[in-house]
Amino acid sequence: MKGRRKVILGAAVLLILISGSMLLWDYMKQSQSEKIYEELASQVEETTETAEEETEAEYVSPINFEELWAINEDVVGWLTIPGTVIDYPILHDPESNDTYLYTDIEGNRTASGSIYLDCDNEGDFSDLHNVLYGHHMRNGTMFKDIMKFREQDFMEEHQEAYIYLPDREIRLRPFSCLYTTSDGIRRMTKFDDEETFQAYVAEMTKGSSAYIQPEQEVERLFSFVTCSYEFDDARTIMYAYEVTEDEDGTGETESEPEVSAADDGAETDTGDGQQAAAGDGQLTDAGDGQ
Repeated sequence: MKGRRKVILGAAVLLILISGSMLLWDYMKQSQSEKIYEELASQVEETTETAEEETEAEYVSPINFEELWAINEDVVGWLTIPGTVIDYPILHDPESNDTYLYTDIEGNRTASGSIYLDCDNEGDFSDLHNVLYGHHMRNGTMFKDIMKFREQDFMEEHQEAYIYLPDREIRLRPFSCLYTTSDGIRRMTKFDDEETFQAYVAEMTKGSSAYIQPEQEVERLFSFVTCSYEFDDARTIMYAYEVTEDEDGTGETESEPEVSAADDGAETDTGDGQQAAAGDGQLTDAGDGQ
């Protein structure tokens, strides 16, 4: 009997040691991944200052894409949202949304994964609707700050976002945030005509908990998607539109922000002319980050 107890006790101790080692390994990999992104972000800050000193006659990207491509050729841009911790490279695998769900820019398996563009999008952000994903990390990194845009005051005070590309800069203005389902309609990237696209924008932003009336017609829509926990497979999405040159850069709206009176995110048909994005699957599970 004593021998049997010793075997059971020994097995339990071994199991604890193995579990502890696995947790420690995961923690070390996660810390390493966070350090990588912090170092890349600090380099971006330095190059941004240099780029601002260059002549305005020719666009000079503040991002050293050659250096990023040496790490990973799937880098397609860099996302920065001032006033948040969101300051990360954007990855894109046109074959699958699973590639960077739990993989960082260096190819390491991590809980935080990467910020990445939907596989159905073009890598140059030329689609009318571009969908980006990031984990809702409990330590505040990746896309957790997207949740803050559900507050009207926060959105009104944070009216700038930027995506830096090798050949241009995309200026964005957040205007809607809500929690919703992971229905595949949220991933649509291709539309038959302008009327269909505008109907889609109106439908997707119904039920917003925070909303600011766009100062211009939305010509290009960007979705920032992360996991939410109001119900199973819930998502929080912050919508932003690309700011054109004819809109002033003050970030102020001429009218009072309007909160949609629509119900809680219910979706209806936005027209027969829509084309679903290739692969009509659900929004990617942005994960229950640690």
